[in-house]
Amino acid sequence: MKKAIKTSTSALLATVLLSSIVIGCSNSKDTESGGDNKLPHIGVAIYKLEDTFMKGVRNSIKTNAEGRAKVDIIDSKNSQLTQNDKIDLFITKQVDALLINPVDRTAAGVIIDKAKTANTPVVFLNREPLAEDMKKWDKVYYVGARAEESGTMSGEIISDYWKSHPEADKNGDGVLQYVMLKGEPGHQDAEQRTKSSIEGIEAAGIKVEKVAEDTAMWVREKGQEKMALFLETHGDNIEAVLANNDDMALGAIEALKAAGYFKGDKYMPVVGVDANADALEALRDGTMLGTVFNDGNYQGKASVILASLLANGETPTNDNLGAEITDNQYVWIKYKKITRDNMDDAKQ
Repeated sequence: MKKAIKTSTSALLATVLLSSIVIGCSNSKDTESGGDNKLPHIGVAIYKLEDTFMKGVRNSIKTNAEGRAKVDIIDSKNSQLTQNDKIDLFITKQVDALLINPVDRTAAGVIIDKAKTANTPVVFLNREPLAEDMKKWDKVYYVGARAEESGTMSGEIISDYWKSHPEADKNGDGVLQYVMLKGEPGHQDAEQRTKSSIEGIEAAGIKVEKVAEDTAMWVREKGQEKMALFLETHGDNIEAVLANNDDMALGAIEALKAAGYFKGDKYMPVVGVDANADALEALRDGTMLGTVFNDGNYQGKASVILASLLANGETPTNDNLGAEITDNQYVWIKYKKITRDNMDDAKQ
């Protein structure tokens, strides 16, 4: 009888020990990485997941993370407070790196301070932090495109059309009267695209006059609302529409359609930025004059590879990243002008 009890006790202890080992393994970072202890854990915070451009970037991050890193992607819902809370949670969970598309780029300094304290490398994406914040730590990087470049290209598309279509000067005064749909106030892309697009037109020797300007917050519906108001107030005095992104440009096109444009000879040149799928369709049907290709797929790929290298303790180089690093911290993605003639160049 005692022998039987002793055998049962030994079996029970073995079972408990085995269970402890299994539980310990299931709670480890290895299991969080899908069972592969070589995959780092990256916390990704997007400013707003419903944003058309960022949807493409997010898909690229997920695709290019496969076999490279485990990524947790959260929606900041266009709230910096929400994003800060999520980042705090990522740091508490001891993620190996952060990949942040900030709601407010001026908040990057606080994020960097927290990341530095936790020794968690951070890659910012698409919304460029202030230069002084980027200098706070050598484990901070930025992946994006130079906004002024896209603005200049937008202006060049309009300029080329204006010069080759004398009828575009409706009132014959030799001055291009335009309206501007801006993105989020204070966002570097909105401010720089607005400024450089007009500079691009002026550089072509064309005089310009701003008829109206307003923010549509990157949103198509708001672009339609603002354009409808512009038409109601200024009517045929408008000779061109520039928008800081495609969604606002597409909204403007809907308002123009409702006002009888794109039927017969009634035309309005509209230019956007991003070259998203709907914009390319508008190029095909002739309602959009042009756009500027913003390579979201490449931005997502470069940023997640960069974050993975940092998470693994590696030093990013042009060779292991597959992209050029400028000033030790910046990865710039090139824009490209897109019209109906070269739409294939905008494939993601």
